[in-house]
Amino acid sequence: MKTAIIGGGVGGMITALYLSQEGHDVTIFEKKKKLGGRLAFVEHEGYKIDEGPTIVLLPDMIFQILDEVGIPRDELEMVRCDPLYKIAYPNGVEFYKWSDVEKQLTEISEHFPGEEENFQKYLADMEERFHQGKQAFLDRPFINKRDFWTFNNMSILWKLKAYQSVRKQAKSYFNHPKLQDAFSFQTLYVGGAPFQSPALYSLIPFSEHFHGVWYVKGGYASLVSLFEKKLKENGVQIFTDHQVQSLNIVNGNCRSICVNGEHVPFDSVVMNGDYPMMEQLLPSRKKKQSYTSSSSCLLIYLGLDRIYEKNTVHQYFMTDNFEEHMNDVFNHKRLPEKPSIYTFHPSVIDSTLAPEGKGVLYILVPVPANEDIDWNNIEEYVEKVIIEVEDRGFEGLRKSIVWKKVRTPKDALIDGLYQGGSFGIAPTLKQSGVFRPQVKIAPYENVFAVGASVHPGGGIPIVMQGAKLLAEHLLHEELVRSS
Repeated sequence: MKTAIIGGGVGGMITALYLSQEGHDVTIFEKKKKLGGRLAFVEHEGYKIDEGPTIVLLPDMIFQILDEVGIPRDELEMVRCDPLYKIAYPNGVEFYKWSDVEKQLTEISEHFPGEEENFQKYLADMEERFHQGKQAFLDRPFINKRDFWTFNNMSILWKLKAYQSVRKQAKSYFNHPKLQDAFSFQTLYVGGAPFQSPALYSLIPFSEHFHGVWYVKGGYASLVSLFEKKLKENGVQIFTDHQVQSLNIVNGNCRSICVNGEHVPFDSVVMNGDYPMMEQLLPSRKKKQSYTSSSSCLLIYLGLDRIYEKNTVHQYFMTDNFEEHMNDVFNHKRLPEKPSIYTFHPSVIDSTLAPEGKGVLYILVPVPANEDIDWNNIEEYVEKVIIEVEDRGFEGLRKSIVWKKVRTPKDALIDGLYQGGSFGIAPTLKQSGVFRPQVKIAPYENVFAVGASVHPGGGIPIVMQGAKLLAEHLLHEELVRSS
């Protein structure tokens, strides 16, 4: 079986690993010079920092998939972050999130007295919902729509209260608005608004406590070299700097792909990229699905002449009105005047990312995926963000900067991300589960898809899980045909 994979992101690489170990002749075509997709490094004269994802969740899911594709666990070193992160407020209050339940209860008692029982009830309820939700919605595709509309699934959705938003569900447990923020903002990890994303995504903030927040030693993007090494061992052919222009489809079957102007025949084709953008490779149809993009990110990468040893790896500098920031991003589609800011300073636990005694810092502001904003002229806004970070947690930051790079939604758009969103299509109710693009693309017989915009959704471990679902489906179809 000859399989072409268009795009060498995480979904494409994991799919290739599963298929190649089962004897498939797999070829990856990547338009960039390197594999990795959203997993990449920004590098400059001895400094290195993740370009995209930084927060590692669901480590057991990652390790299970590594086991299944034959990558030894000892080739990947993960470090647990505890505290998970610090949430800092403008009045100087600092609230820490912990995996350790007793430490979290102590923290809640200090800052939000009276909410202790609410937190314990939250953990108890969400643990049951997580296991049910994962089994029902993350561990299976919905190629046949009827597989979704079962009594069991509807019962689980009701238990998950999927009709609520993540923010509303947090409000049903916690009384203080700041605690409600602390247990709902995590929808931003997949580019969704807390007040718009269905409560199914409440499993993300729960997972932080139950499974922990982790750091991959050397940076999250170091997974790429690990995958690439195994791909080569499995005999997968990898062609970088190879742009696929179109798919040659006859009677619903893809006969060949056009890559760098040459037509190459394959038995099956997997499209790994931001799905709405990949649709351009398919024959034009009268009615195309319209999608809502995820939010985007303004990213500032810094090389520093020092390490802020007393800081946590992950920090959130919140505003007094987080809802206002979210409205600016998701409703008004404008740059927030008073943004909440995330910082990632891995140098406090990883000395390999910069010259000795020096460090790196990653600053992220959630912003809209809006092409009408003049992203070429935001130097003043970037400076404002850096000053805010300096004033609230990184004293002397501006004097410590050795180099700086800025990435905007315009850069994301150029890289092929739908409308410049950073996380695929948004995790809204109408773009989740059965309503999300599936691994098998109808009405084509041998064309498939994987990636953040495809079920089960975004986030590195979930995309890896999607690749597993796709590989299982392909191998099952092959078995059925041969029997």
